[in-house]
Amino acid sequence: MQKKSKIYVAGHRGLVGSAIVKNLELRGYTNLVFRTSSELDLRDSNQVAGFFQAEQPEYVFLAAAKVGGIVANNTYRADFIYENLMIQNNVIHQAYKAGVQKLLFLGSTCIYPKNCPQPMKEDYLLTDILEYTNEPYAIAKIAGIKMCESYNLQYGTNFISVMPTNLYGPNDNFDLEKSHVLPALIRKMHLGKALENNNWDALRKDLNRLPIEGVDGTASEDAILTILGNYGIRNSSPLGGGQEGDSVQVEIWGSGKPMREFLWSEDMADACVFIMESRDFKDVVPTGAEVRNTHINIGTGEDLSIKDLARLIQTSVGFKGQLYFNADKPDGTMKKLTDVSKLTALGWGYNVKLQDGITELYRWYTTQII
Repeated sequence: MQKKSKIYVAGHRGLVGSAIVKNLELRGYTNLVFRTSSELDLRDSNQVAGFFQAEQPEYVFLAAAKVGGIVANNTYRADFIYENLMIQNNVIHQAYKAGVQKLLFLGSTCIYPKNCPQPMKEDYLLTDILEYTNEPYAIAKIAGIKMCESYNLQYGTNFISVMPTNLYGPNDNFDLEKSHVLPALIRKMHLGKALENNNWDALRKDLNRLPIEGVDGTASEDAILTILGNYGIRNSSPLGGGQEGDSVQVEIWGSGKPMREFLWSEDMADACVFIMESRDFKDVVPTGAEVRNTHINIGTGEDLSIKDLARLIQTSVGFKGQLYFNADKPDGTMKKLTDVSKLTALGWGYNVKLQDGITELYRWYTTQII
C-alpha cells in the first residue's frame, strides 16, 4: 500500500475498525474512506455495489460484523448468521468486481471446533463440530474464509483472512446485554464498586451514558438496584439497600475454569496493517493440490482462566466485593488458545501485556462517562 492509496475500512467505528483506522493514520496513510451504517447498509447489495462503483477503493479492511458475547450469540442466532453473511458476501464480491488490489477479511477464532486440540492451528478448521452457542456466527466466518480462498483461486484476487483471538480495547462494547466477557466484567465491577461506595452519582452517570434495558440514571434507586441485580450486581449483606460499606457481589457466568486468550485491539490492528503492507495470499498458500486453511491466526499464544481474568479486573477497577461464579450458567468452550506460529513466521509479535491493557481500558471507559 502507498500512503495515498485509497483504503476503505468497513466498520470504522467499532472496536476492530477504529483500531485499524488509528494505526493507518499513525503510519501516515491519508486517503481513508469511511461510511457509517446509516450512510451505507452493508447488508444491502445494491447500496454496496453503488458504493464500490463510486469510490473505487484500492484496498479494503473488512472489519464490519455483527458481534456479541455468549448470551447475544445464543439468543440472536438468526441475526448473527444472516447479517454477517450478507455483509461479507456483499463486500467481498463487490471488491472483486471493482478490482480491489487487496482485501483483509477479519473473522474470529470461534471458527475452530468445540473440542479443538490446543493450541489451535489453522489446519484444525472443520475437523469437528463447533461450539453450539456461537455456531451461527462461526459458520458465517468460515464462509468468509472460503469465499476469499475461492475468489483468489477462481479470479486471481488477493484476499487474505485473519482470525483474531478475543479482542479488547478502546471503543469496546460495554452493553451488558451484548458485550464480551472482558468489557462486561470491567463495567460490572465498576458498577459494583460504585454500589459498595454508595456512589449514586457514579451509578447514574454510567447508566445515563449506557442505559441497561432502558433504565438510565434518571430512574429511582429501587429501579436501578433491580436492573443491576438482574445482571448479577447486588448487595449481599442482610440489610442491603445500597448503604456505604455493604458487601456487594458481582455474578460471573460459568465456573470460571475456561481458559481464554486476549489481545489488545491496537496490537491486532498493527498485525492487520503489517499483513496488508508486506504479505500476499501467495505467502500463505500451502504446497499441494488442495488449497485450504490459508487464514492466519492473530493472538498472543498465552491464556488464563476466566477466574484469573476476573481477579485482574477486580484489582484494576478497585472493586472490593465478592466474585460469584454461577456454575449453573454455560461455560462455553473450555479452552481456546491460538497457535500463532504462522504469524510469527511472517514476522509479527504482540506488545501489550494483559494487565496493562485492562488498566488502560478501564481508564478509557471511565473517561467516557465523566
